[in-house]
Amino acid sequence: MFKKILVPVNGGNADAEAIRLACRLAKKDKGQVLVVSVVTIKRALPLDAEIDSEIKKAEVILNNVENIAGEEDYEAETDVLQARDVGPAIVDEAVEWGASLILMGVAYKQRFGQFSLGSVIPYILKNSPCPVILYQQ
Repeated sequence: MFKKILVPVNGGNADAEAIRLACRLAKKDKGQVLVVSVVTIKRALPLDAEIDSEIKKAEVILNNVENIAGEEDYEAETDVLQARDVGPAIVDEAVEWGASLILMGVAYKQRFGQFSLGSVIPYILKNSPCPVILYQQ
């Protein structure tokens, strides 16, 4: 059912369970998992600017993800994306890769005393070309 699962990660606590779930779903359907970490580039810089510290941070996150996928006996693809905004970068990647599912880990956050999804998740829910599963930790 879900042959291509896109999993955006940000190094949060919910990432690990989202990766595990994606690997299990992919193994069941003999599908693929692509895990992406988005490096946000300020508008004052060119989009292809290499910000070594941010790229290294994203690579550390993706190395951790590969280890988690390995624990599930699965080999996930990983990629670092550079973009101005996280939400559009994830949706564009889902379109380009032909994702059949976006699976995201979501930490419980409160803003002004109320539960908040921030700005990225509502953008993805509104613009995704495929189903989206949110895994709240």
